[in-house]
Amino acid sequence: MRLHVPIKLRWSDLDAYGHVNNAEMLRLLEEARIEAFWVTDDAEAAVGGSTAVLDGRPGADTLTLIARQEIEYLAPIPYLRPPLDVQLWIGRLGGASLEVCYEVWSPEGTEPRTLFTRAATTIVLVDAGTQRPRRINETERAAWTPYLDEPVQFTKRG
Repeated sequence: MRLHVPIKLRWSDLDAYGHVNNAEMLRLLEEARIEAFWVTDDAEAAVGGSTAVLDGRPGADTLTLIARQEIEYLAPIPYLRPPLDVQLWIGRLGGASLEVCYEVWSPEGTEPRTLFTRAATTIVLVDAGTQRPRRINETERAAWTPYLDEPVQFTKRG
């Protein structure tokens, strides 16, 4: 199962070539990840609802630190008014870390559908007080397990 997070582009996301800049792609993925996994004041507003179990607000007990990111650009993304369809799932659920996988697709309802980007982010949960990794708790594991699937398969190199 995948989460579908609609992400709108900003004109400033484009570079001089008229497509989404590679550095801005990291921001788009971050925005989708926050929408899917962070608690908001309005729990119903979260895309996954039940998957939004991390408190990302200042003073939270847990920090979510990025350990690794990999992105594969498959096609340039032009400026589009309808939101991109960012699909997320969990590729690996470890003891203190998880791998969030993404596919960035053209807006839903457009034909033909275009897969623009594949990506994966390894996140480590860290106790804010001790600054040490902390284990994924039962609530988090229960919320994320339904979205556990095969990790992103990047194009082979070499």
